[in-house]
Amino acid sequence: MMKFNPKILRVYLVGGTQDVDNDPERFLHDVEIALQAGVTAFQYREKDGSQLNRAATLKMASLLRELTHQYHVPYFIDDDEELALQVGADGVHVGQKDQRIETVIQRAGGQLMIGYSCNTTDEIAKANQLPEVDYVGVGPVFPTSSKADADPALGLSELTRLNTVSHHPVVAIGGISHANLAATLKAGVAGVAVISMILGSSDITGTVKKMCAAYEKN
Repeated sequence: MMKFNPKILRVYLVGGTQDVDNDPERFLHDVEIALQAGVTAFQYREKDGSQLNRAATLKMASLLRELTHQYHVPYFIDDDEELALQVGADGVHVGQKDQRIETVIQRAGGQLMIGYSCNTTDEIAKANQLPEVDYVGVGPVFPTSSKADADPALGLSELTRLNTVSHHPVVAIGGISHANLAATLKAGVAGVAVISMILGSSDITGTVKKMCAAYEKN
């Protein structure tokens, strides 16, 4: 199992085929460009609007495992620890659903790095009691179009507050762009997770390099 290091959260790409007009070949191509350019972690998230069935998702997850291995980038799978274990991923990211986090810890604790979405003080307080959790994802920080069922935007002051009370490193997600990246990092977070900022960019390499450079300035 890969050992967790908060630095992997710096430029965290999240995405699935639904984020590139349901074009699997383009998705693989764009993810590879981003991996080459220096993203520090990648999460495969096949969600709202995806047209892949289970077999196609498994195949895609396996191809992405090969790519992330090739570029030595930690590989997470969204909300599916069985798939993550099946393809040999490095981690799983868990949302706020029922008792999902306990199930995942029981099934994958010690085998996978675990990320956990936490957007309120109560959720952070619960995560603080779970040493098996490696990091928490907080958002959406800003309004976002990448997630159909996204919660209302938290804003930077709430992000800063939640980061302060979290015992785990925080990765900010939701509506992050070149315009607000520096301000987001000033909240003290370990990193930022993005979808459309990279996958929707006409210059993926340039975007990733600018994001990496933001940490030198911060």
